[in-house]
Amino acid sequence: MGASMTTSATTVKAETVTLPAQFGNGSLPPQGCPMHQESQKSSYPSECPMHQAEPPAGPVHQDRAYEFVECPLRAAKAGTQELSDIDPANMMPPPNQKPAPDQPFSLSVKREESTIPRAGTDNNWVYPSEQMFWNAMLRKGWRWKDDSLSPDDMTNIIKIHNRNNEQAWEEILKWEALHAGECPCGPSLKRFGGKAKELSPRARIRHWMGYELPFDRHDWVVDRCGKEVRYVIDYYEGDIDKDTHQFSILDVRPAFDSLGAVWDRVKVAWWRWTS
Repeated sequence: MGASMTTSATTVKAETVTLPAQFGNGSLPPQGCPMHQESQKSSYPSECPMHQAEPPAGPVHQDRAYEFVECPLRAAKAGTQELSDIDPANMMPPPNQKPAPDQPFSLSVKREESTIPRAGTDNNWVYPSEQMFWNAMLRKGWRWKDDSLSPDDMTNIIKIHNRNNEQAWEEILKWEALHAGECPCGPSLKRFGGKAKELSPRARIRHWMGYELPFDRHDWVVDRCGKEVRYVIDYYEGDIDKDTHQFSILDVRPAFDSLGAVWDRVKVAWWRWTS
């Protein structure tokens, strides 16, 4: 989803396109993604076959995301969008899939679909590509020469980023299980944002007690069948699991925005204390 250097250590399947056998015998390829158009470059179809239907209303950044899951070569057109067209769900500009001017190597523009439902649509949130992540870090002041990253490093960063977001959603679902009766269809993620420079009260107290500070913080707003619930997520450094790419230790809990959230946290604290 949103890309940042801090969340790369932190918080959702790309597919393979196979050409038909007759393509190698001189027959025309099927109409579809631009990568299947070699002899008719001036007449690309307007949509991939998987996306002929009208997309649901919603943030531009995520509505167009599936084009890069199914048809990654559409990235060539992505950089022409106005960066002022900010997505209100994550306060990010439209995806920039064009290589940076001084970029030392090419990066993948494929995007991975998450398992996190996107509120108000039938789709899930879609994670940024390697190229989007690189460009987002540059916008935030990062300079690649300081770290000398390799293409494999960027691939691993994306995997860590995506896995940690999945982990955050799994933790939220544990809390939301307390309200399965009032929201039988299950929660969805409405919007989110990074707050790395704003320590949560809990993180501050833990630091006073001698514990390390989190390296990042996110606030996720969940739609619980029409009710907005804000969750605070503090990210602490852990040992990376090379098999799952899980890196962070997450502290996920509902924010003290309502009496219901306070009661949820009291109940869970009591269960943990007595278990």
